[in-house]
Amino acid sequence: MEEPMSTSLKSERSVLNHEEYQAVLATHHPDIYGLDGKGLHAARVRLRDLRDKERTLARQKRREKRGKAEARGGSFPGTADQPQRRKQIFAAAIKRVNKELDRLNKLEAREANIDAAHRALALKRANKFVHHPSSDKTPDEGMNPINNRRRRTKVPPDQIGSVSQRTKAAQARRDARGA
Repeated sequence: MEEPMSTSLKSERSVLNHEEYQAVLATHHPDIYGLDGKGLHAARVRLRDLRDKERTLARQKRREKRGKAEARGGSFPGTADQPQRRKQIFAAAIKRVNKELDRLNKLEAREANIDAAHRALALKRANKFVHHPSSDKTPDEGMNPINNRRRRTKVPPDQIGSVSQRTKAAQARRDARGA
């Protein structure tokens, strides 16, 4: 299926009323870049409503032409071609809005990705230059003393050696008795 050629602004103006034309005109090249995300979403909602209305009218006209339905309303525009053309104009405008929204989303994602990459690079560079102390000799207190866990008995200084002296004297008495 071939892609239909784009519609000129002049032919769009001839098919649409003033309000509809202003809504569609805002989606064309220089004007669409002036809209922010909220403005684009609002334009998309409005254009979808207009497109859906024209789609309904075009279907009704086709059904009337085939004799499947009765005419709705008294003053409906002539052929089924007009609602179909209007629907195509609105659909093309929606397509432009969707492309611009997609472009903005990709731009935001790219900016976020660039920021994350810059942070990661800064962390990597900061990590490369970590200061390590030199491997030269450093002053040290030496070995740490370990306390002896055995119980120490405190003997008064005047008793030191008295036990062995007593043993010596007792042995001497025994020897003197036996000799």
